[in-house]
Amino acid sequence: MEVRRISDVVWEIPRQGGMLVPGRIFASDALMESVLRDRAIEQVANVAHLPGIVAASYAMPDIHWGYGFPIGGVAATDIDAGGVVSPGGVGFDICCGVRLLATELTQEEFDRHRDRIMGELDERIPRGLGKGAIAGRGLVGSVLIDGARAAVGAGFGTDDDLERCEERGTSQGAEPDLVSDRALNRGGGQLGSLGAGNHFLEVQVVDRVVDDVAAETYGLREGAVAVMIHCGSRGLGHQTCQDQLQVMGAAMSRHGITVPDRQLACVPVASDEGERYLGAMAAAANFAWANRHILAHEARRAFADALGKPVDMPLVFDVAHNLAKVEEHTVDGSTRRLCVHRKGATRAFGPGHPDLPEDLRGVGQPVLIPGSMGTASWVLHGVAENPAFDSAAHGAGRLMSRSAAKKVKTGKEVRRDLRRAGISIKPRSVKLLAEEAPYAYKDVDEVVRVCEAAGLANRVARLRPLGVVKG
Repeated sequence: MEVRRISDVVWEIPRQGGMLVPGRIFASDALMESVLRDRAIEQVANVAHLPGIVAASYAMPDIHWGYGFPIGGVAATDIDAGGVVSPGGVGFDICCGVRLLATELTQEEFDRHRDRIMGELDERIPRGLGKGAIAGRGLVGSVLIDGARAAVGAGFGTDDDLERCEERGTSQGAEPDLVSDRALNRGGGQLGSLGAGNHFLEVQVVDRVVDDVAAETYGLREGAVAVMIHCGSRGLGHQTCQDQLQVMGAAMSRHGITVPDRQLACVPVASDEGERYLGAMAAAANFAWANRHILAHEARRAFADALGKPVDMPLVFDVAHNLAKVEEHTVDGSTRRLCVHRKGATRAFGPGHPDLPEDLRGVGQPVLIPGSMGTASWVLHGVAENPAFDSAAHGAGRLMSRSAAKKVKTGKEVRRDLRRAGISIKPRSVKLLAEEAPYAYKDVDEVVRVCEAAGLANRVARLRPLGVVKG
């Protein structure tokens, strides 16, 4: 497949075959080496076939192979011109995302109480493949409608937290009746749990501030401790995606749609099936918003109990990186109503955007980019004139498969290495640590550098891990 360079950090797949738009990949030379070894580049081209797609099929610097869309894929379709919605452009873990809490604690203070803090987090944060959860099953019905707002109403967190959540923690248009009994049975008992795989709760220290103004606005101070939470909609979201894929697979022929990969099953947004998918997706997204909200509440309780006093832990922001959203963007000089798919990509609204909280409009939306455990994570801010529908990377991105990573070191060896690096690790499964080892991921510093060079988002602060809670 032809790929040509058009700038230092932008590569293009020219239109060919049935592609309606070109493919655009944001990557440096170093990152492009792994992209070219990965079939994800074919997925970028396949996405360019979607009916109604506009501008380009985009791939963020953390691109790697996914289901239908590459992880790190962004595509927008024109709703009023027959544009489609595709579950493959959202992913199975609907509304998976990241939440960051700031604190005034120093690393020295954390180190003095490290064992107690990590012990409390280990006790309070349910994770792994099972169904342990903090919240009761009875809360799920209201959560599917109101998301994090329902969690606040049940005593988890505060109203102030909602102001620092994307969509204020509630996806509109949710249709809980479209969440199947199977999805409820599979994931309804998991509300308030971390899950497994690449999901985590990480205690971090802000080890470098790049943008003083944005950092102050976000409440981040060099040398201060922060807590990052990465999780999604658990089994409920996964089953909801499976259910909707079956519906769409059967409906495509009725709408006269063909795609080069069956994993790109799709229907027009303005169709009964499209509206039903968005309603079911929003309900599952609300489960995810509430899930992270509840986990953040328990993290605050863990710190307070470990230190024997309340600890101020304001929410910096909560962002999703697996959603399809109806947004207005300018394309070819005109404002259009688009369905923006972000699959392993973060919304990154720039300064002045009306959907941002008033106190953040001066600097733009916080963009949270976690790295791998043992390396670093970054906070960036959105910028004006983002070239990819106000989107940025969502993480470091996998460099090797889970099976390949397990052949390099055992989970016990990975745990040993982390401890030697001064990182406390509380895994539910030591064996699974091998799948998430730092070497299994791309260089997050390079991913972030490319984001900035490509005009996707600008750096604010770098955070280094001190302790990790894993499934």
